Amino acid sequence: MVKQSLVLILNCGSSSLKGAVLNTKNGDLLLSCLAEKLGNEDAVITIKKDIAARRSWHGTEEDTIDYQTAHEVHQTHLQQTRDHEEAVAVLMAELKAYGLYDYVKAVGHRVVHGGEKFAESAVITPAIMKELDACVGLAPLHNPANILGIQAAQHAFPELKHVAVFDTAFHQTMPSHAYRYAIPAEYYEKHGVRRYGFHGTSYRYVAQEAGRVLNRDSNRLALVIAHLGNGASISAVLNGKSQDTSMGLTPLEGLVMGTRSGDIDPSLFSFLSENFAMSVEQTTNMLNRQSGLLGLSGLSNDCRTLEAAAKEGHAGATLALEVFAYRLAKYIGAMTVACGRLDALVFTGGIGENSVGMRHRVLKHLAVLGLYEDAAANQATVGGKAGIISLADKPVVAAVIPTNEELMIAQDAARLSGLV
Repeated sequence: MVKQSLVLILNCGSSSLKGAVLNTKNGDLLLSCLAEKLGNEDAVITIKKDIAARRSWHGTEEDTIDYQTAHEVHQTHLQQTRDHEEAVAVLMAELKAYGLYDYVKAVGHRVVHGGEKFAESAVITPAIMKELDACVGLAPLHNPANILGIQAAQHAFPELKHVAVFDTAFHQTMPSHAYRYAIPAEYYEKHGVRRYGFHGTSYRYVAQEAGRVLNRDSNRLALVIAHLGNGASISAVLNGKSQDTSMGLTPLEGLVMGTRSGDIDPSLFSFLSENFAMSVEQTTNMLNRQSGLLGLSGLSNDCRTLEAAAKEGHAGATLALEVFAYRLAKYIGAMTVACGRLDALVFTGGIGENSVGMRHRVLKHLAVLGLYEDAAANQATVGGKAGIISLADKPVVAAVIPTNEELMIAQDAARLSGLV
């Protein structure tokens, strides 16, 4: 049996590092890691191994690993620098011990912001690193961490090609009337202040999958895709290309999210400053970390917790869910305008894939678009299952399609590294 080449995927935050090793042939996840609290004394990395996926990839012959369970999980406390480089070094040691290291042939990196420079993924070169540096001002919380992760991985895997996959790239097809803010032109022309959008890798994957699920040509579909999780956004995708999206210059704009407010009156900043002496930093922190479902409910940012509490009569939880659903439904109508027509509404992301109740709440608002829930079909898609959840005899359908950003990153890395 000839073993397939593997791709390592890295997604770095300011104090975290997520890693995954994928078989790009079938999307199997052989190993994953999560390093947390990097830079602190209690920094820890958790490694998860999927024994079944490794067995499938490796084959049974010449396999000396003693398989006892389907999965294996263990944690290691970082001891030395406790930074991204040490986390990558621990991951590299795990790959060697698990017999995967020599088969990793490319590294794909999630990069949050590519500005206007990148409309597609790119092999990382010194020139590309300079461009990533130039985008730091657009994503000061994300891009520096992405760059740290790239540098750490290049040190650990110097012989491999490293590929940057940008959250913003998919939305570079938006027309100017969709991405420009109605502010003086100099702020765009000199400083790049415009709407960029995020979750692009997820949208690209789901738009491709929609053709298969709906039995249609994905390049001839008008889709509104709602990526719903702790971070939530929505995009209008026409014939495979983004026409508009809800997130803007930053991931704060748009839908109600777990802890983010989404759209607010910009004058809130001056109102809170003048009346409560709140600084720009304090208001920004409040809008990003204390708002959304958490702020409305006063209870939690987790949709599952709120749905359980709402059933028990918790008024704040009920309000939070209703606001989330209503604002999402309004955006769905707006994105239909961006597409010019609507063939399908697609739910994806943690909430979109798993919350029957939230999909029910949203669809109740959408009879105006010809969308009507099929309650049994809605219930049947829980647990990572794709399927149509609206009445079958209507011209417009609603569907659930699980996203797979990791596979998309792995496939880009494999393609640009010449593995396929």
